[in-house]
Amino acid sequence: MQTILCIHPDDDMLVALVDLAAGQLVSWEGDSILINTPVAAKHKFARRNLAQGELLKLYGVPVGRAMAPIRRGEAVTTENLEHYAADVEIAATQPYQWTAPDMARWQDATFEGVVRADGRVGTANYWLIFPLVFCENRNVEHLRNALEGPLGYATQDLAAYTLALLGEEMAAPRAVTRPFANVDGVRIITHAGGCGGTRADARSLCKVLAAYADHPNVAGITVFSLGCQNAQISMFQDALKARNPAFDKPCLIYEQQKWDSEDAMMKAVLQDTLNGLKAANAVTRQPVPLSALKIGVKCGGSDGFSGLSANPAMGLVSDMVVAVGGGSILAEFPELCGVEASLIERCQNDDDKRRFLGMMRDFEARAQAVGTSFAANPSPGNIRDGLITDAIKSAGAAKKGGTSPIVSVLDYGEPAARPGLSLLCTPGGDVESVTGIVASGANVVLFSTGLGTPTGNPIVPVLKIATNTRMATRLKDMIDFDCGPVISGTPLPEVAEGLFEMVLQTAGGRYRAKADRLQQYDFIFWKRDISL
Repeated sequence: MQTILCIHPDDDMLVALVDLAAGQLVSWEGDSILINTPVAAKHKFARRNLAQGELLKLYGVPVGRAMAPIRRGEAVTTENLEHYAADVEIAATQPYQWTAPDMARWQDATFEGVVRADGRVGTANYWLIFPLVFCENRNVEHLRNALEGPLGYATQDLAAYTLALLGEEMAAPRAVTRPFANVDGVRIITHAGGCGGTRADARSLCKVLAAYADHPNVAGITVFSLGCQNAQISMFQDALKARNPAFDKPCLIYEQQKWDSEDAMMKAVLQDTLNGLKAANAVTRQPVPLSALKIGVKCGGSDGFSGLSANPAMGLVSDMVVAVGGGSILAEFPELCGVEASLIERCQNDDDKRRFLGMMRDFEARAQAVGTSFAANPSPGNIRDGLITDAIKSAGAAKKGGTSPIVSVLDYGEPAARPGLSLLCTPGGDVESVTGIVASGANVVLFSTGLGTPTGNPIVPVLKIATNTRMATRLKDMIDFDCGPVISGTPLPEVAEGLFEMVLQTAGGRYRAKADRLQQYDFIFWKRDISL
């Protein structure tokens, strides 16, 4: 196994694939380098002597500025390198040329999708329950508890273990035959919004909830309202109409302040929701073309191998999905800082170039207004595992988007209506980002991680993709696919094809994401304003 890697010929840093000791001699393509300081696996070291103030490249782009002289063979750290991202201006560029991957092997492939009345395709068939305001979260939870167990959807139960610790025995649970075999589950959303913030945030929340209600993975919805909150029922209905004027799914809405008793309301809700589930059960899966795939690509708990293994593999899968006529969504704008120029070159029209750059600048200005910046994006875990500047993180994170042309640039939750690759403005935070990706219409999310995370979503499968085999083995209950073999020499296309096959299995309901097995159904919408 090789011990170091040069990602791009122009790079000023090399990557340690294993721990390197001071005094160790390493070699890359005939160039021998003496390691001057210990370099931990996943971290970088200088390829040449670097003067203070010099810009250092990785992935072929500038990702940092030397704060002090750095010797050849010395570890690059937060003590000698600071974040740097070049200013970008929109300039005339040549039309972007893209060579699509060969998809002959999948020319006639299909997956078993859920086809809605309007022809849109989902990868699951869920009944969704959510509140318009946080003070209805309790009723949402009560309804879930009333449905999940009796309908055979509950999978996690530690009650028996609790009794065992207390020295008691619990009767074996009654086997439940699912009465709605074609409904994949009853899913809920709870949140901290809807009141106390600005009207703008209430409208944003309603837009995201409307997007979830309209998502092809959802058969119908049960909605709770208190009555006095900012996110009024009319606001949600307006958002739903704006999202889809032809929305025709069952939509059950209950305003608690209009009922004389909570018990009476909940019994009516339960009865009506069961009737809705009977209608949802009439939907069956059927073969659909791969062009119905719309994936989202996301990274979280990233490490120094993310940009070498999992992210490039996901990028190839993104290109494969685009090549068969599907869609892909690349999010996390703070993690595109430093690679704007290459993304602008791939935008098919000038309006998208301007919109992307404008959104990036506006996002950075909002961060600076509260005393921070994109440079603060890497987490302690990122830094510990080799991503020491935001630009280093971004250069690897952008690999998730592959190389296909960019067909649209979207604000948070806007629908990705066109086939091809879209850029979506979201924060880098795991759940806020995945929430937005799903609101834009992704029906499978690929989520790379080097450190491990259980992140999931209420209505769309989130496949966790490991950057390294050690973590994939240790956290096997969270990880769906291991890209670690790329680091040890397995060709990237071979690994990517295996991941693409898992996407098809997941989309067709033949593979259940680990996050769903753990009942990890996360939802946090991006709240941009202050609370009042």
